[in-house]
Amino acid sequence: MNNNREHGVTEAFVRLANSLVGEFDVIELLSGLTSECAQLLDIASAGLLLADEREVLHVVAASSETTRLLEVFQLQREQGPCLDCFHTGKPISVADLEDHRTRWPQFVEVATSAGFASVHAVPMRLRKTALGTLGLFGSQSGPLNDEDLELAQALAHVASIALVNGPTMPDARAIGSQLSSTLRNRASLEQAKGILAQVGNLDMDQAFAVLRRYARDHEMALSKVTDDLVQRELDARTVLANVAGTLGENQV
Repeated sequence: MNNNREHGVTEAFVRLANSLVGEFDVIELLSGLTSECAQLLDIASAGLLLADEREVLHVVAASSETTRLLEVFQLQREQGPCLDCFHTGKPISVADLEDHRTRWPQFVEVATSAGFASVHAVPMRLRKTALGTLGLFGSQSGPLNDEDLELAQALAHVASIALVNGPTMPDARAIGSQLSSTLRNRASLEQAKGILAQVGNLDMDQAFAVLRRYARDHEMALSKVTDDLVQRELDARTVLANVAGTLGENQV
């Protein structure tokens, strides 16, 4: 492991560990997790699915809008490696999507059209409770090495603990309530991104970067910023002005 990557891995685990001892924004944490996976692992992007009380999966975070839409498509068509990973509770590695057109015909067609050639998925769980799946999407065919797979699973494990963080081991009902709250926050986030995209003539990735930048600069929870935008308690032009002239820079 080179020094830059080792430093990045350390920062990722420090951020996740810090979330266990204080208040944190779940959507921000999970979004950061997908971005860190894309930066640290030999993949192009990452997406994260969480299950509600009925064990229905929803897209909660993704490192790019393309990945988010692909995850949504996977759920709509009820086929793909991330769903199989969730239902089996075991990691799924697909080194070459072309080899699995019979298994997931619609998913493979859309995924390859989007520029992806490989997909790997690791489960998110807390003891025997399945929480969701972390999907890793590669632009080139080939397996992930054991080190990358182990790192991805470790990140997913820590995120799972952070997701249901509390003084005692939560029961299934408490976990379901927490996940439902997280999914509601995600729905609000999508609305807020849409508002910024329309007002600022941005794509959805840029809109998300603007939201995260505003939340960080003003030391606000991302969920608070999105709720205020959706409820019209915060003007979209105010948020956009915070990053005026810097949209081309690295915001996340």
